[in-house]
Amino acid sequence: MGYTLCILGCGTMGIAITSGVLASLDSQGPLHRLGSGQRQPKWDSHTPGTSTPVNIAESDPTLPSRFIACVKREETARRLRETFQPLVGGESIEIFVDQNVAAVQQSDVVLLCCKPQVAHVILNEHGIKQALAGKLLISILAGVTIVQLSNWVLSSTTVIRAMPNTACRIREGMTVVSALPHSDTEGLNEMIILQIFSSIGRCRFLEEKHFDACTALSGSGPAFACIFLEAMVDGGVMMGLPRAEALELAAQTLQGAARMALQPGAHPAQIKDSVTTPGGCTIAGLLALEDGRVRSTIARAIQVATERASELGQPAAK
Repeated sequence: MGYTLCILGCGTMGIAITSGVLASLDSQGPLHRLGSGQRQPKWDSHTPGTSTPVNIAESDPTLPSRFIACVKREETARRLRETFQPLVGGESIEIFVDQNVAAVQQSDVVLLCCKPQVAHVILNEHGIKQALAGKLLISILAGVTIVQLSNWVLSSTTVIRAMPNTACRIREGMTVVSALPHSDTEGLNEMIILQIFSSIGRCRFLEEKHFDACTALSGSGPAFACIFLEAMVDGGVMMGLPRAEALELAAQTLQGAARMALQPGAHPAQIKDSVTTPGGCTIAGLLALEDGRVRSTIARAIQVATERASELGQPAAK
């Protein structure tokens, strides 16, 4: 039943994705079939992972039924076992130490999660090209293009890029996936990808040309948001709030504002205007932000991060 998923280079992101998939598989309880020939809706590509509906069928080819995690050292494998052990189904995850080729040979879908600079080394191991033949390879590596990856594998390997962010650790991530190449398995591959990445948050398909900007906006974005969050907390502390309470107020406020902005038909400017009353405290604070050129500074941060993202994974200039 299902397919075998291999996480090649199972570090922080690999752990987060695997944990999210396991949690989603467990969220509906025991496996069941749907009656009357009807099927539940597939995982929504724009629904937070914490409430993603799951279609669990005993023979669903879009669901993983076996997990293989690949690491380089035994010490890393030991830590990985300790991490997965408390998870429902975590004890069934097979961990291969320095056996990438063997793991890929036994897999149907391979998630490439190593550091960008070692991707070439891993994909040029003896036997790895043949092991990947005819399979789906999903890379989450920043800056390493589909053209580069395709040059390291056989033409029968379907190569896809995905860019999840750090919030996938709590199943509130944002993942951008490159457009699928046309093939007989395009529909199946799309559902497999949605099953994986909708389990850890939202998932959106975009052309690869947008990936550097996506890396800056959603990949680096949590760091930028936390700068703003930290500044709000400091302001609250300056005005007499205890730091713990200031953090709770600021974090929940940002979370609420973000969720409001994701509602159909909503726009950040509308939310801002609805809070801003004539002569009130909000407009006074907004003018202070404008004095500090906050808008242009944040926008420039995205621009600079995008330019830097385009350099990642590329050969160093001599």
